[in-house]
Amino acid sequence: MSKTMQSMALSVPHNGNIEGYIQAVSSIDMLTAEEERALALKLREDEDLESARKLVMSHLRFVVHIAKSYSGYGLPQADLIQEGNIGLMKAVKRFDPSVGVRLVSFAVHWIKAEIHEFVLKNWRIVKVATTKAQRKLFFNLRKAKKRLGWFTHDEVQKVAQELGVSTKEVLQMEARMSSQDQAFDLSADDDESGSFAPVQFLEDKTADVETDVINQDWDSNATRRLHSAIKTLDARSQDIIETRWLADNKITLQDLADKYQVSAERVRQIEKNAMKKLQAAMVV
Repeated sequence: MSKTMQSMALSVPHNGNIEGYIQAVSSIDMLTAEEERALALKLREDEDLESARKLVMSHLRFVVHIAKSYSGYGLPQADLIQEGNIGLMKAVKRFDPSVGVRLVSFAVHWIKAEIHEFVLKNWRIVKVATTKAQRKLFFNLRKAKKRLGWFTHDEVQKVAQELGVSTKEVLQMEARMSSQDQAFDLSADDDESGSFAPVQFLEDKTADVETDVINQDWDSNATRRLHSAIKTLDARSQDIIETRWLADNKITLQDLADKYQVSAERVRQIEKNAMKKLQAAMVV
């Protein structure tokens, strides 16, 4: 992948405000199927880098969504997103619009593959020693193990007494030192249904990334359209809609009738006409 392609993604802040980055990529307009296909064809046929940039930028939000499902491994979210962005750019480079699938469906594999590789290189399943006391016990126990091999009950008692710790702590540390890391991924000849590997539990496999993000984006756009539509109403209609439907403490038709010194039926008619105008304005 060229340096030009790598520079297309927004820089993920490692020491700054990651939420600011997430808000920035979430505000980038999504592409329609027609727009995506036209850009992909232009990239594929003319090697147009501006088309590649637009394809990458419009899908950065998907990377954030996927990266969040890997947050339980103690790795910086910024790093997970950055690795996912690399996978996205690889997907854009290889995407063939003639196949008939959306880019997001094609890119999920590449995004996850880069994140998986990053996790594999930077995460260990068993942290042998985390506290200061555990580190001291770990190094002293290593010296003892060179002389003693596998501990017997008497040897555990002896080491515990020499190091001033409980026998339980000695046994726990011995187990950590003797254990081996579980393979992160399944091997080529493993039967996935009968085997275990951490990669199988990294993310929620029931989630449909494309649908989730599209629904979130639709809700956000619908909210913006509603507020814009309300502003087109006259002041009295706005007040009636907001106090009857949007306020936490909603008021009655009679309350509004008393406020505007008209009948409750008149308030209902104003409300009905305002709702019709809002429905018309909300049509996409």
